[in-house]
Amino acid sequence: MQTVIFIPARYPSVRFPGKPLAMLTGATGEARSLIQRSWEAACAVPGVSDVFVLTDDNRIAEASQAFGAKIMMTSERPRNGTERCAEAMAMLETEPDVVVNLQGDAPLTPPHYVEALIAAMADGSVQMATPVLKTQADHLEALQADRKAGRVGATTAVFGADGRALYFSKEVLPFADRFRDTGVPVYHHVGCYAYRPDALRRYVDCPPGPFETAEGLEQLRFLENGIPVHCVEVHAMGRAFWELNNPSDIPLIEEIMKREGIA
Repeated sequence: MQTVIFIPARYPSVRFPGKPLAMLTGATGEARSLIQRSWEAACAVPGVSDVFVLTDDNRIAEASQAFGAKIMMTSERPRNGTERCAEAMAMLETEPDVVVNLQGDAPLTPPHYVEALIAAMADGSVQMATPVLKTQADHLEALQADRKAGRVGATTAVFGADGRALYFSKEVLPFADRFRDTGVPVYHHVGCYAYRPDALRRYVDCPPGPFETAEGLEQLRFLENGIPVHCVEVHAMGRAFWELNNPSDIPLIEEIMKREGIA
């Protein structure tokens, strides 16, 4: 399958304006921007046809070109990364079989997470797939700490036995305190998506629904309009995962990079 990775990046943000250009210091003491580290994570995925940074902001475009990324300038119309991916897909000379949306705030995404998504798309019935990671005790505590502090941070996923998503939320679902002693797992949704072109086109033809609007989660538009989302369970394999949602996440990510030797 011909697969293209898009990295949508926008400058305005309520929680963290200018987030793509935030600097992260790795194990060697070198500081590189969030967008560069996200691009490097995308470039580490084998078997991908191309990688593009998508933005409507000249500051992000100039910074990305400086470290060698290919840029696609999109309009200001897209309301989220999925809409931006749909717009960029229409700009390609040749339509790919699969579009991967690697969000620009997840520099710790291991290549095998994305490989698992692409492998799932080999099943022609899968229209859209996204990774989920079973939380361990310390990971779950970090999710709960964000919520107790009133921070809107990571997303959790609930899905059926067939892997089809039932719901995504910024709350910790299922209600972790109640289920803690029953062995019911909490799954951290990793902000990465693989789409078929037709699914992207259907998405932009649908208006945002009440759940997408309330949660601020773009993937809920698929569920609200009857487009199944396939959850692919991925495994940490010794790698810690966290996204940069708020400025307070920077020291957490830097600590992980230093601990794991990520330059």
